[in-house]
Amino acid sequence: MKKILVAAAVTACFGTAGAAEDINVDIAVIGAGGAGLSAAVEATELGAKVVVVEKMAMVGGNTVRAAGGLNAAETALQKAKGTKDSVEIMFYDTMKGGHWLNDPALVRTLAQKSASSVEWLLAHGGDLRDVGLMAGATQPRTHRPTGGALVGPEVVRTLYTSAKNLNIDLRTNTQATEILTKDGAVVGIKVKGKDGVYTIHSKAVVDAAGGFGANNDLVAKYVPRLKGFDTTNHKGATGDGITLAEKIGAQLIQMEQIQTHPTVVPGVGDMITEAVRGNGAILINKEGKRFYNELETRDKVSAAILKQKDGIAYLFFDSDMQKSLKATNGYIKKSYCLTGATLDEIAGKMGVPAADLKASMDAWKAGKAAGKDAFGRADMPRDLDKGPFYAIAITPAVHHTMGGIKIDPLTQVYNVEGKVIPGFFAAGEITGGVHGGNRLGGNAQADIVTFGRIAGQQAYIYARGLDAQKK
Repeated sequence: MKKILVAAAVTACFGTAGAAEDINVDIAVIGAGGAGLSAAVEATELGAKVVVVEKMAMVGGNTVRAAGGLNAAETALQKAKGTKDSVEIMFYDTMKGGHWLNDPALVRTLAQKSASSVEWLLAHGGDLRDVGLMAGATQPRTHRPTGGALVGPEVVRTLYTSAKNLNIDLRTNTQATEILTKDGAVVGIKVKGKDGVYTIHSKAVVDAAGGFGANNDLVAKYVPRLKGFDTTNHKGATGDGITLAEKIGAQLIQMEQIQTHPTVVPGVGDMITEAVRGNGAILINKEGKRFYNELETRDKVSAAILKQKDGIAYLFFDSDMQKSLKATNGYIKKSYCLTGATLDEIAGKMGVPAADLKASMDAWKAGKAAGKDAFGRADMPRDLDKGPFYAIAITPAVHHTMGGIKIDPLTQVYNVEGKVIPGFFAAGEITGGVHGGNRLGGNAQADIVTFGRIAGQQAYIYARGLDAQKK
């Protein structure tokens, strides 16, 4: 798939760390996913000397796996389409989607600055010109590449290119092993690279090491029912950055808030983007019947699927839907995607009663025509009656860890006593409070870019403040 090709290219271009010698910089960034790269690019463009360390062999983290898009309100692209979205609507949708457990100040910052995040990526050569609707949103605000292609590879490509053009010192295969402090302030990090252990002395540190979705022991510690669950995360998402922060007294919040993504291919781990449902696909169980509103929030859809026979359902769509979304091109080439020229043929491959599948599709079309869906789905863009037909078996898997380091809207990290840790900033999935009890699809990309940029800005301001004090 495209995401694999992008990741491979990034690996080849960045290489690995050099000799194990201590260095001095303005800002050290832990993690080269979307948040870390956003922070590094922003800070460098402001004039800071930045180094980024990444424990994996490639940059991108979970970002390169992102499929749906980047949520933003009041963008020029929305206005050009006549979309009546607003910061307030995005704020309400996000708070409601997170069961009102979100930190309102963080959500307001996310919504207010989301449009500028899109403009920033566009200005750096990104393609986010397609705008669609995803579950939990009341307005189309999910910005993605033209034709609805996968967003993650595009965001990583854009940030990687910018980092390369800025000659940012980015060291892969280099793991942060300790965050250093002096008199209560963060003053650098110790790292282990291929040539040994050394120290990066810095005026500020941005922790953007990501979540812990690939660490099932840690996941199960906070949510026992998720023991043994598969994950959509890359294997490096083990929570190392959270552990490092905790060791210097950082406060952790909402660690039990862990999201499953409802549409992951069993035994394969491929996540099917939420945009497939947003563009019209429906869920069919092993009895050949619809059973839930496909555009409900991820936690609710996941719970509904787990109640079905074997905890499995099918994503069902037709050629009309497939042609509307480029992201489906990769899926339909996979062996796990079933194809049938007729409803009878696809039902046979799915192993469901053809009569029940046909009855489900008749009910869908009748509901669409009447403007009243039996399961309360408001957006029904297609009749789903144009062969060939496609079906993909799916089940929930651990997708996003919504708890983490406590920050404020300036991305400053707080300790267990509720005080700011000087010189320490954090952004992205490693933080808690942005998404509350459930993350809406498209909000992760908004989170990493928006707060990643803020972290870069604030780390730069802090570093310059220290310089001013020395004069």
